[in-house]
Amino acid sequence: MRLFDISLFLKRFPIKRAKEELLEISEIKEADYEAFLNLKKAEIVNYHLKNNSFYRNNVKDGFSTWESLPILKKVDYQIPLKERLSKGFSEKNSYTNKTSGSSGNPIRFAKDRYSHAITWAYHMERFGWHDINFNTSLQARYYGIPLDTVENETVRLKDFLAKRYRFSINNLSEKALDEMLKVYKQKPFEYINGYTSSIVLFAKYLREKNIVLKNICPTLKVCIVTSEMLFEADKILLENRLGVPIVNEYGCSEAGVIAFTNPHGEWEVDSKTLFVEILDEADKPLPMGEEGRIVITSLHNKAHPFIRYEIGDYGALSEESTFKKPILKKLTGRTNDFATLPSGKKAAGMTFYVITKKIMEESGNIQEFKVIQTKIDTFEINYVSKEELTKEKKQSITETIEQFLEPGLTFNFHRKAQLDRSASGKLKQFVSLVKN
Repeated sequence: MRLFDISLFLKRFPIKRAKEELLEISEIKEADYEAFLNLKKAEIVNYHLKNNSFYRNNVKDGFSTWESLPILKKVDYQIPLKERLSKGFSEKNSYTNKTSGSSGNPIRFAKDRYSHAITWAYHMERFGWHDINFNTSLQARYYGIPLDTVENETVRLKDFLAKRYRFSINNLSEKALDEMLKVYKQKPFEYINGYTSSIVLFAKYLREKNIVLKNICPTLKVCIVTSEMLFEADKILLENRLGVPIVNEYGCSEAGVIAFTNPHGEWEVDSKTLFVEILDEADKPLPMGEEGRIVITSLHNKAHPFIRYEIGDYGALSEESTFKKPILKKLTGRTNDFATLPSGKKAAGMTFYVITKKIMEESGNIQEFKVIQTKIDTFEINYVSKEELTKEKKQSITETIEQFLEPGLTFNFHRKAQLDRSASGKLKQFVSLVKN
């Protein structure tokens, strides 16, 4: 039974029409794709200039060229949602949601029903690359769950309709992981989907038990990680311990899937529902391969404008990219994931994480950790481990990080029973409490 498709249809999201449009877009030849994108970009801009006063007020010089349009940031959307909706749309006749708030204050936004449907259709198409069907494939889900009774029941109903079994990621103790493994022995899961850090922690548990999950759950086909950075060492661990291919999903709540690992192992960017740009600090497009700010345009959302919208991430497109098939070469972190050091140097927060991770995991003692900048020269490293780090190991970590960055930094290590996660269950692996 196609419960997932039916649930979207009953909510008046025209999923059938959305799937048909995606198939039509797929038939467009590469030679004609730039013209197709230019047409869709012009259509959505002109629509919002005509029907959306919020967008019209931001485009002060009119629409002469694409590059003349303003770059909109999250701060530009910090006004009530009803003041940002297009003519004819309201919160009652649109899909509404809010951003995670991981790059600052969360913003509420809206999508018209067709735009939301085509986002889901694209999502289903990409999962289909790996033989996953939302209507029939059972998912092992690693996301947070609301504690509020009504919201909790709503999420449980959505999980039922979408064939998802949700594991609690607020409790990842050894006992909880033992119970998790029992569920895999009982249920015919076809795929795992959820936050990278939680699935990595489960894989470390499997490594300790010398278990390959595919042997326990032979129906398992693929693991799809999302919302948090996936490092190469963690990818190898997941492949070895889960026994299935690892797919990396990158997206945001405002736009849906931005990039998704295709069957050839490439991180393919959505060019059907989005237009993705990489810009420098002066808002100029960067050549393929060069790293800059990720800016997106939603090509179908008529309820609410996301046009040249800076989502707060840095990354680079591959030199092999085309208009029809852009490839994300790398994702280097959020705009606010940078530390300002005493010398004035700025360093990506992931630098601390990558260096520390490599050193701390050599012993196999560390399960997970989080780096917090509390002062311009001081960093707290909170970690979960079987044994306390020795004084020598802490000194070694400090010296190695200083070699990559600069001397005179202070690192305080704190062993924890469990790391703090966001309300959604996401682990933010680097946090700066210092205003840059």
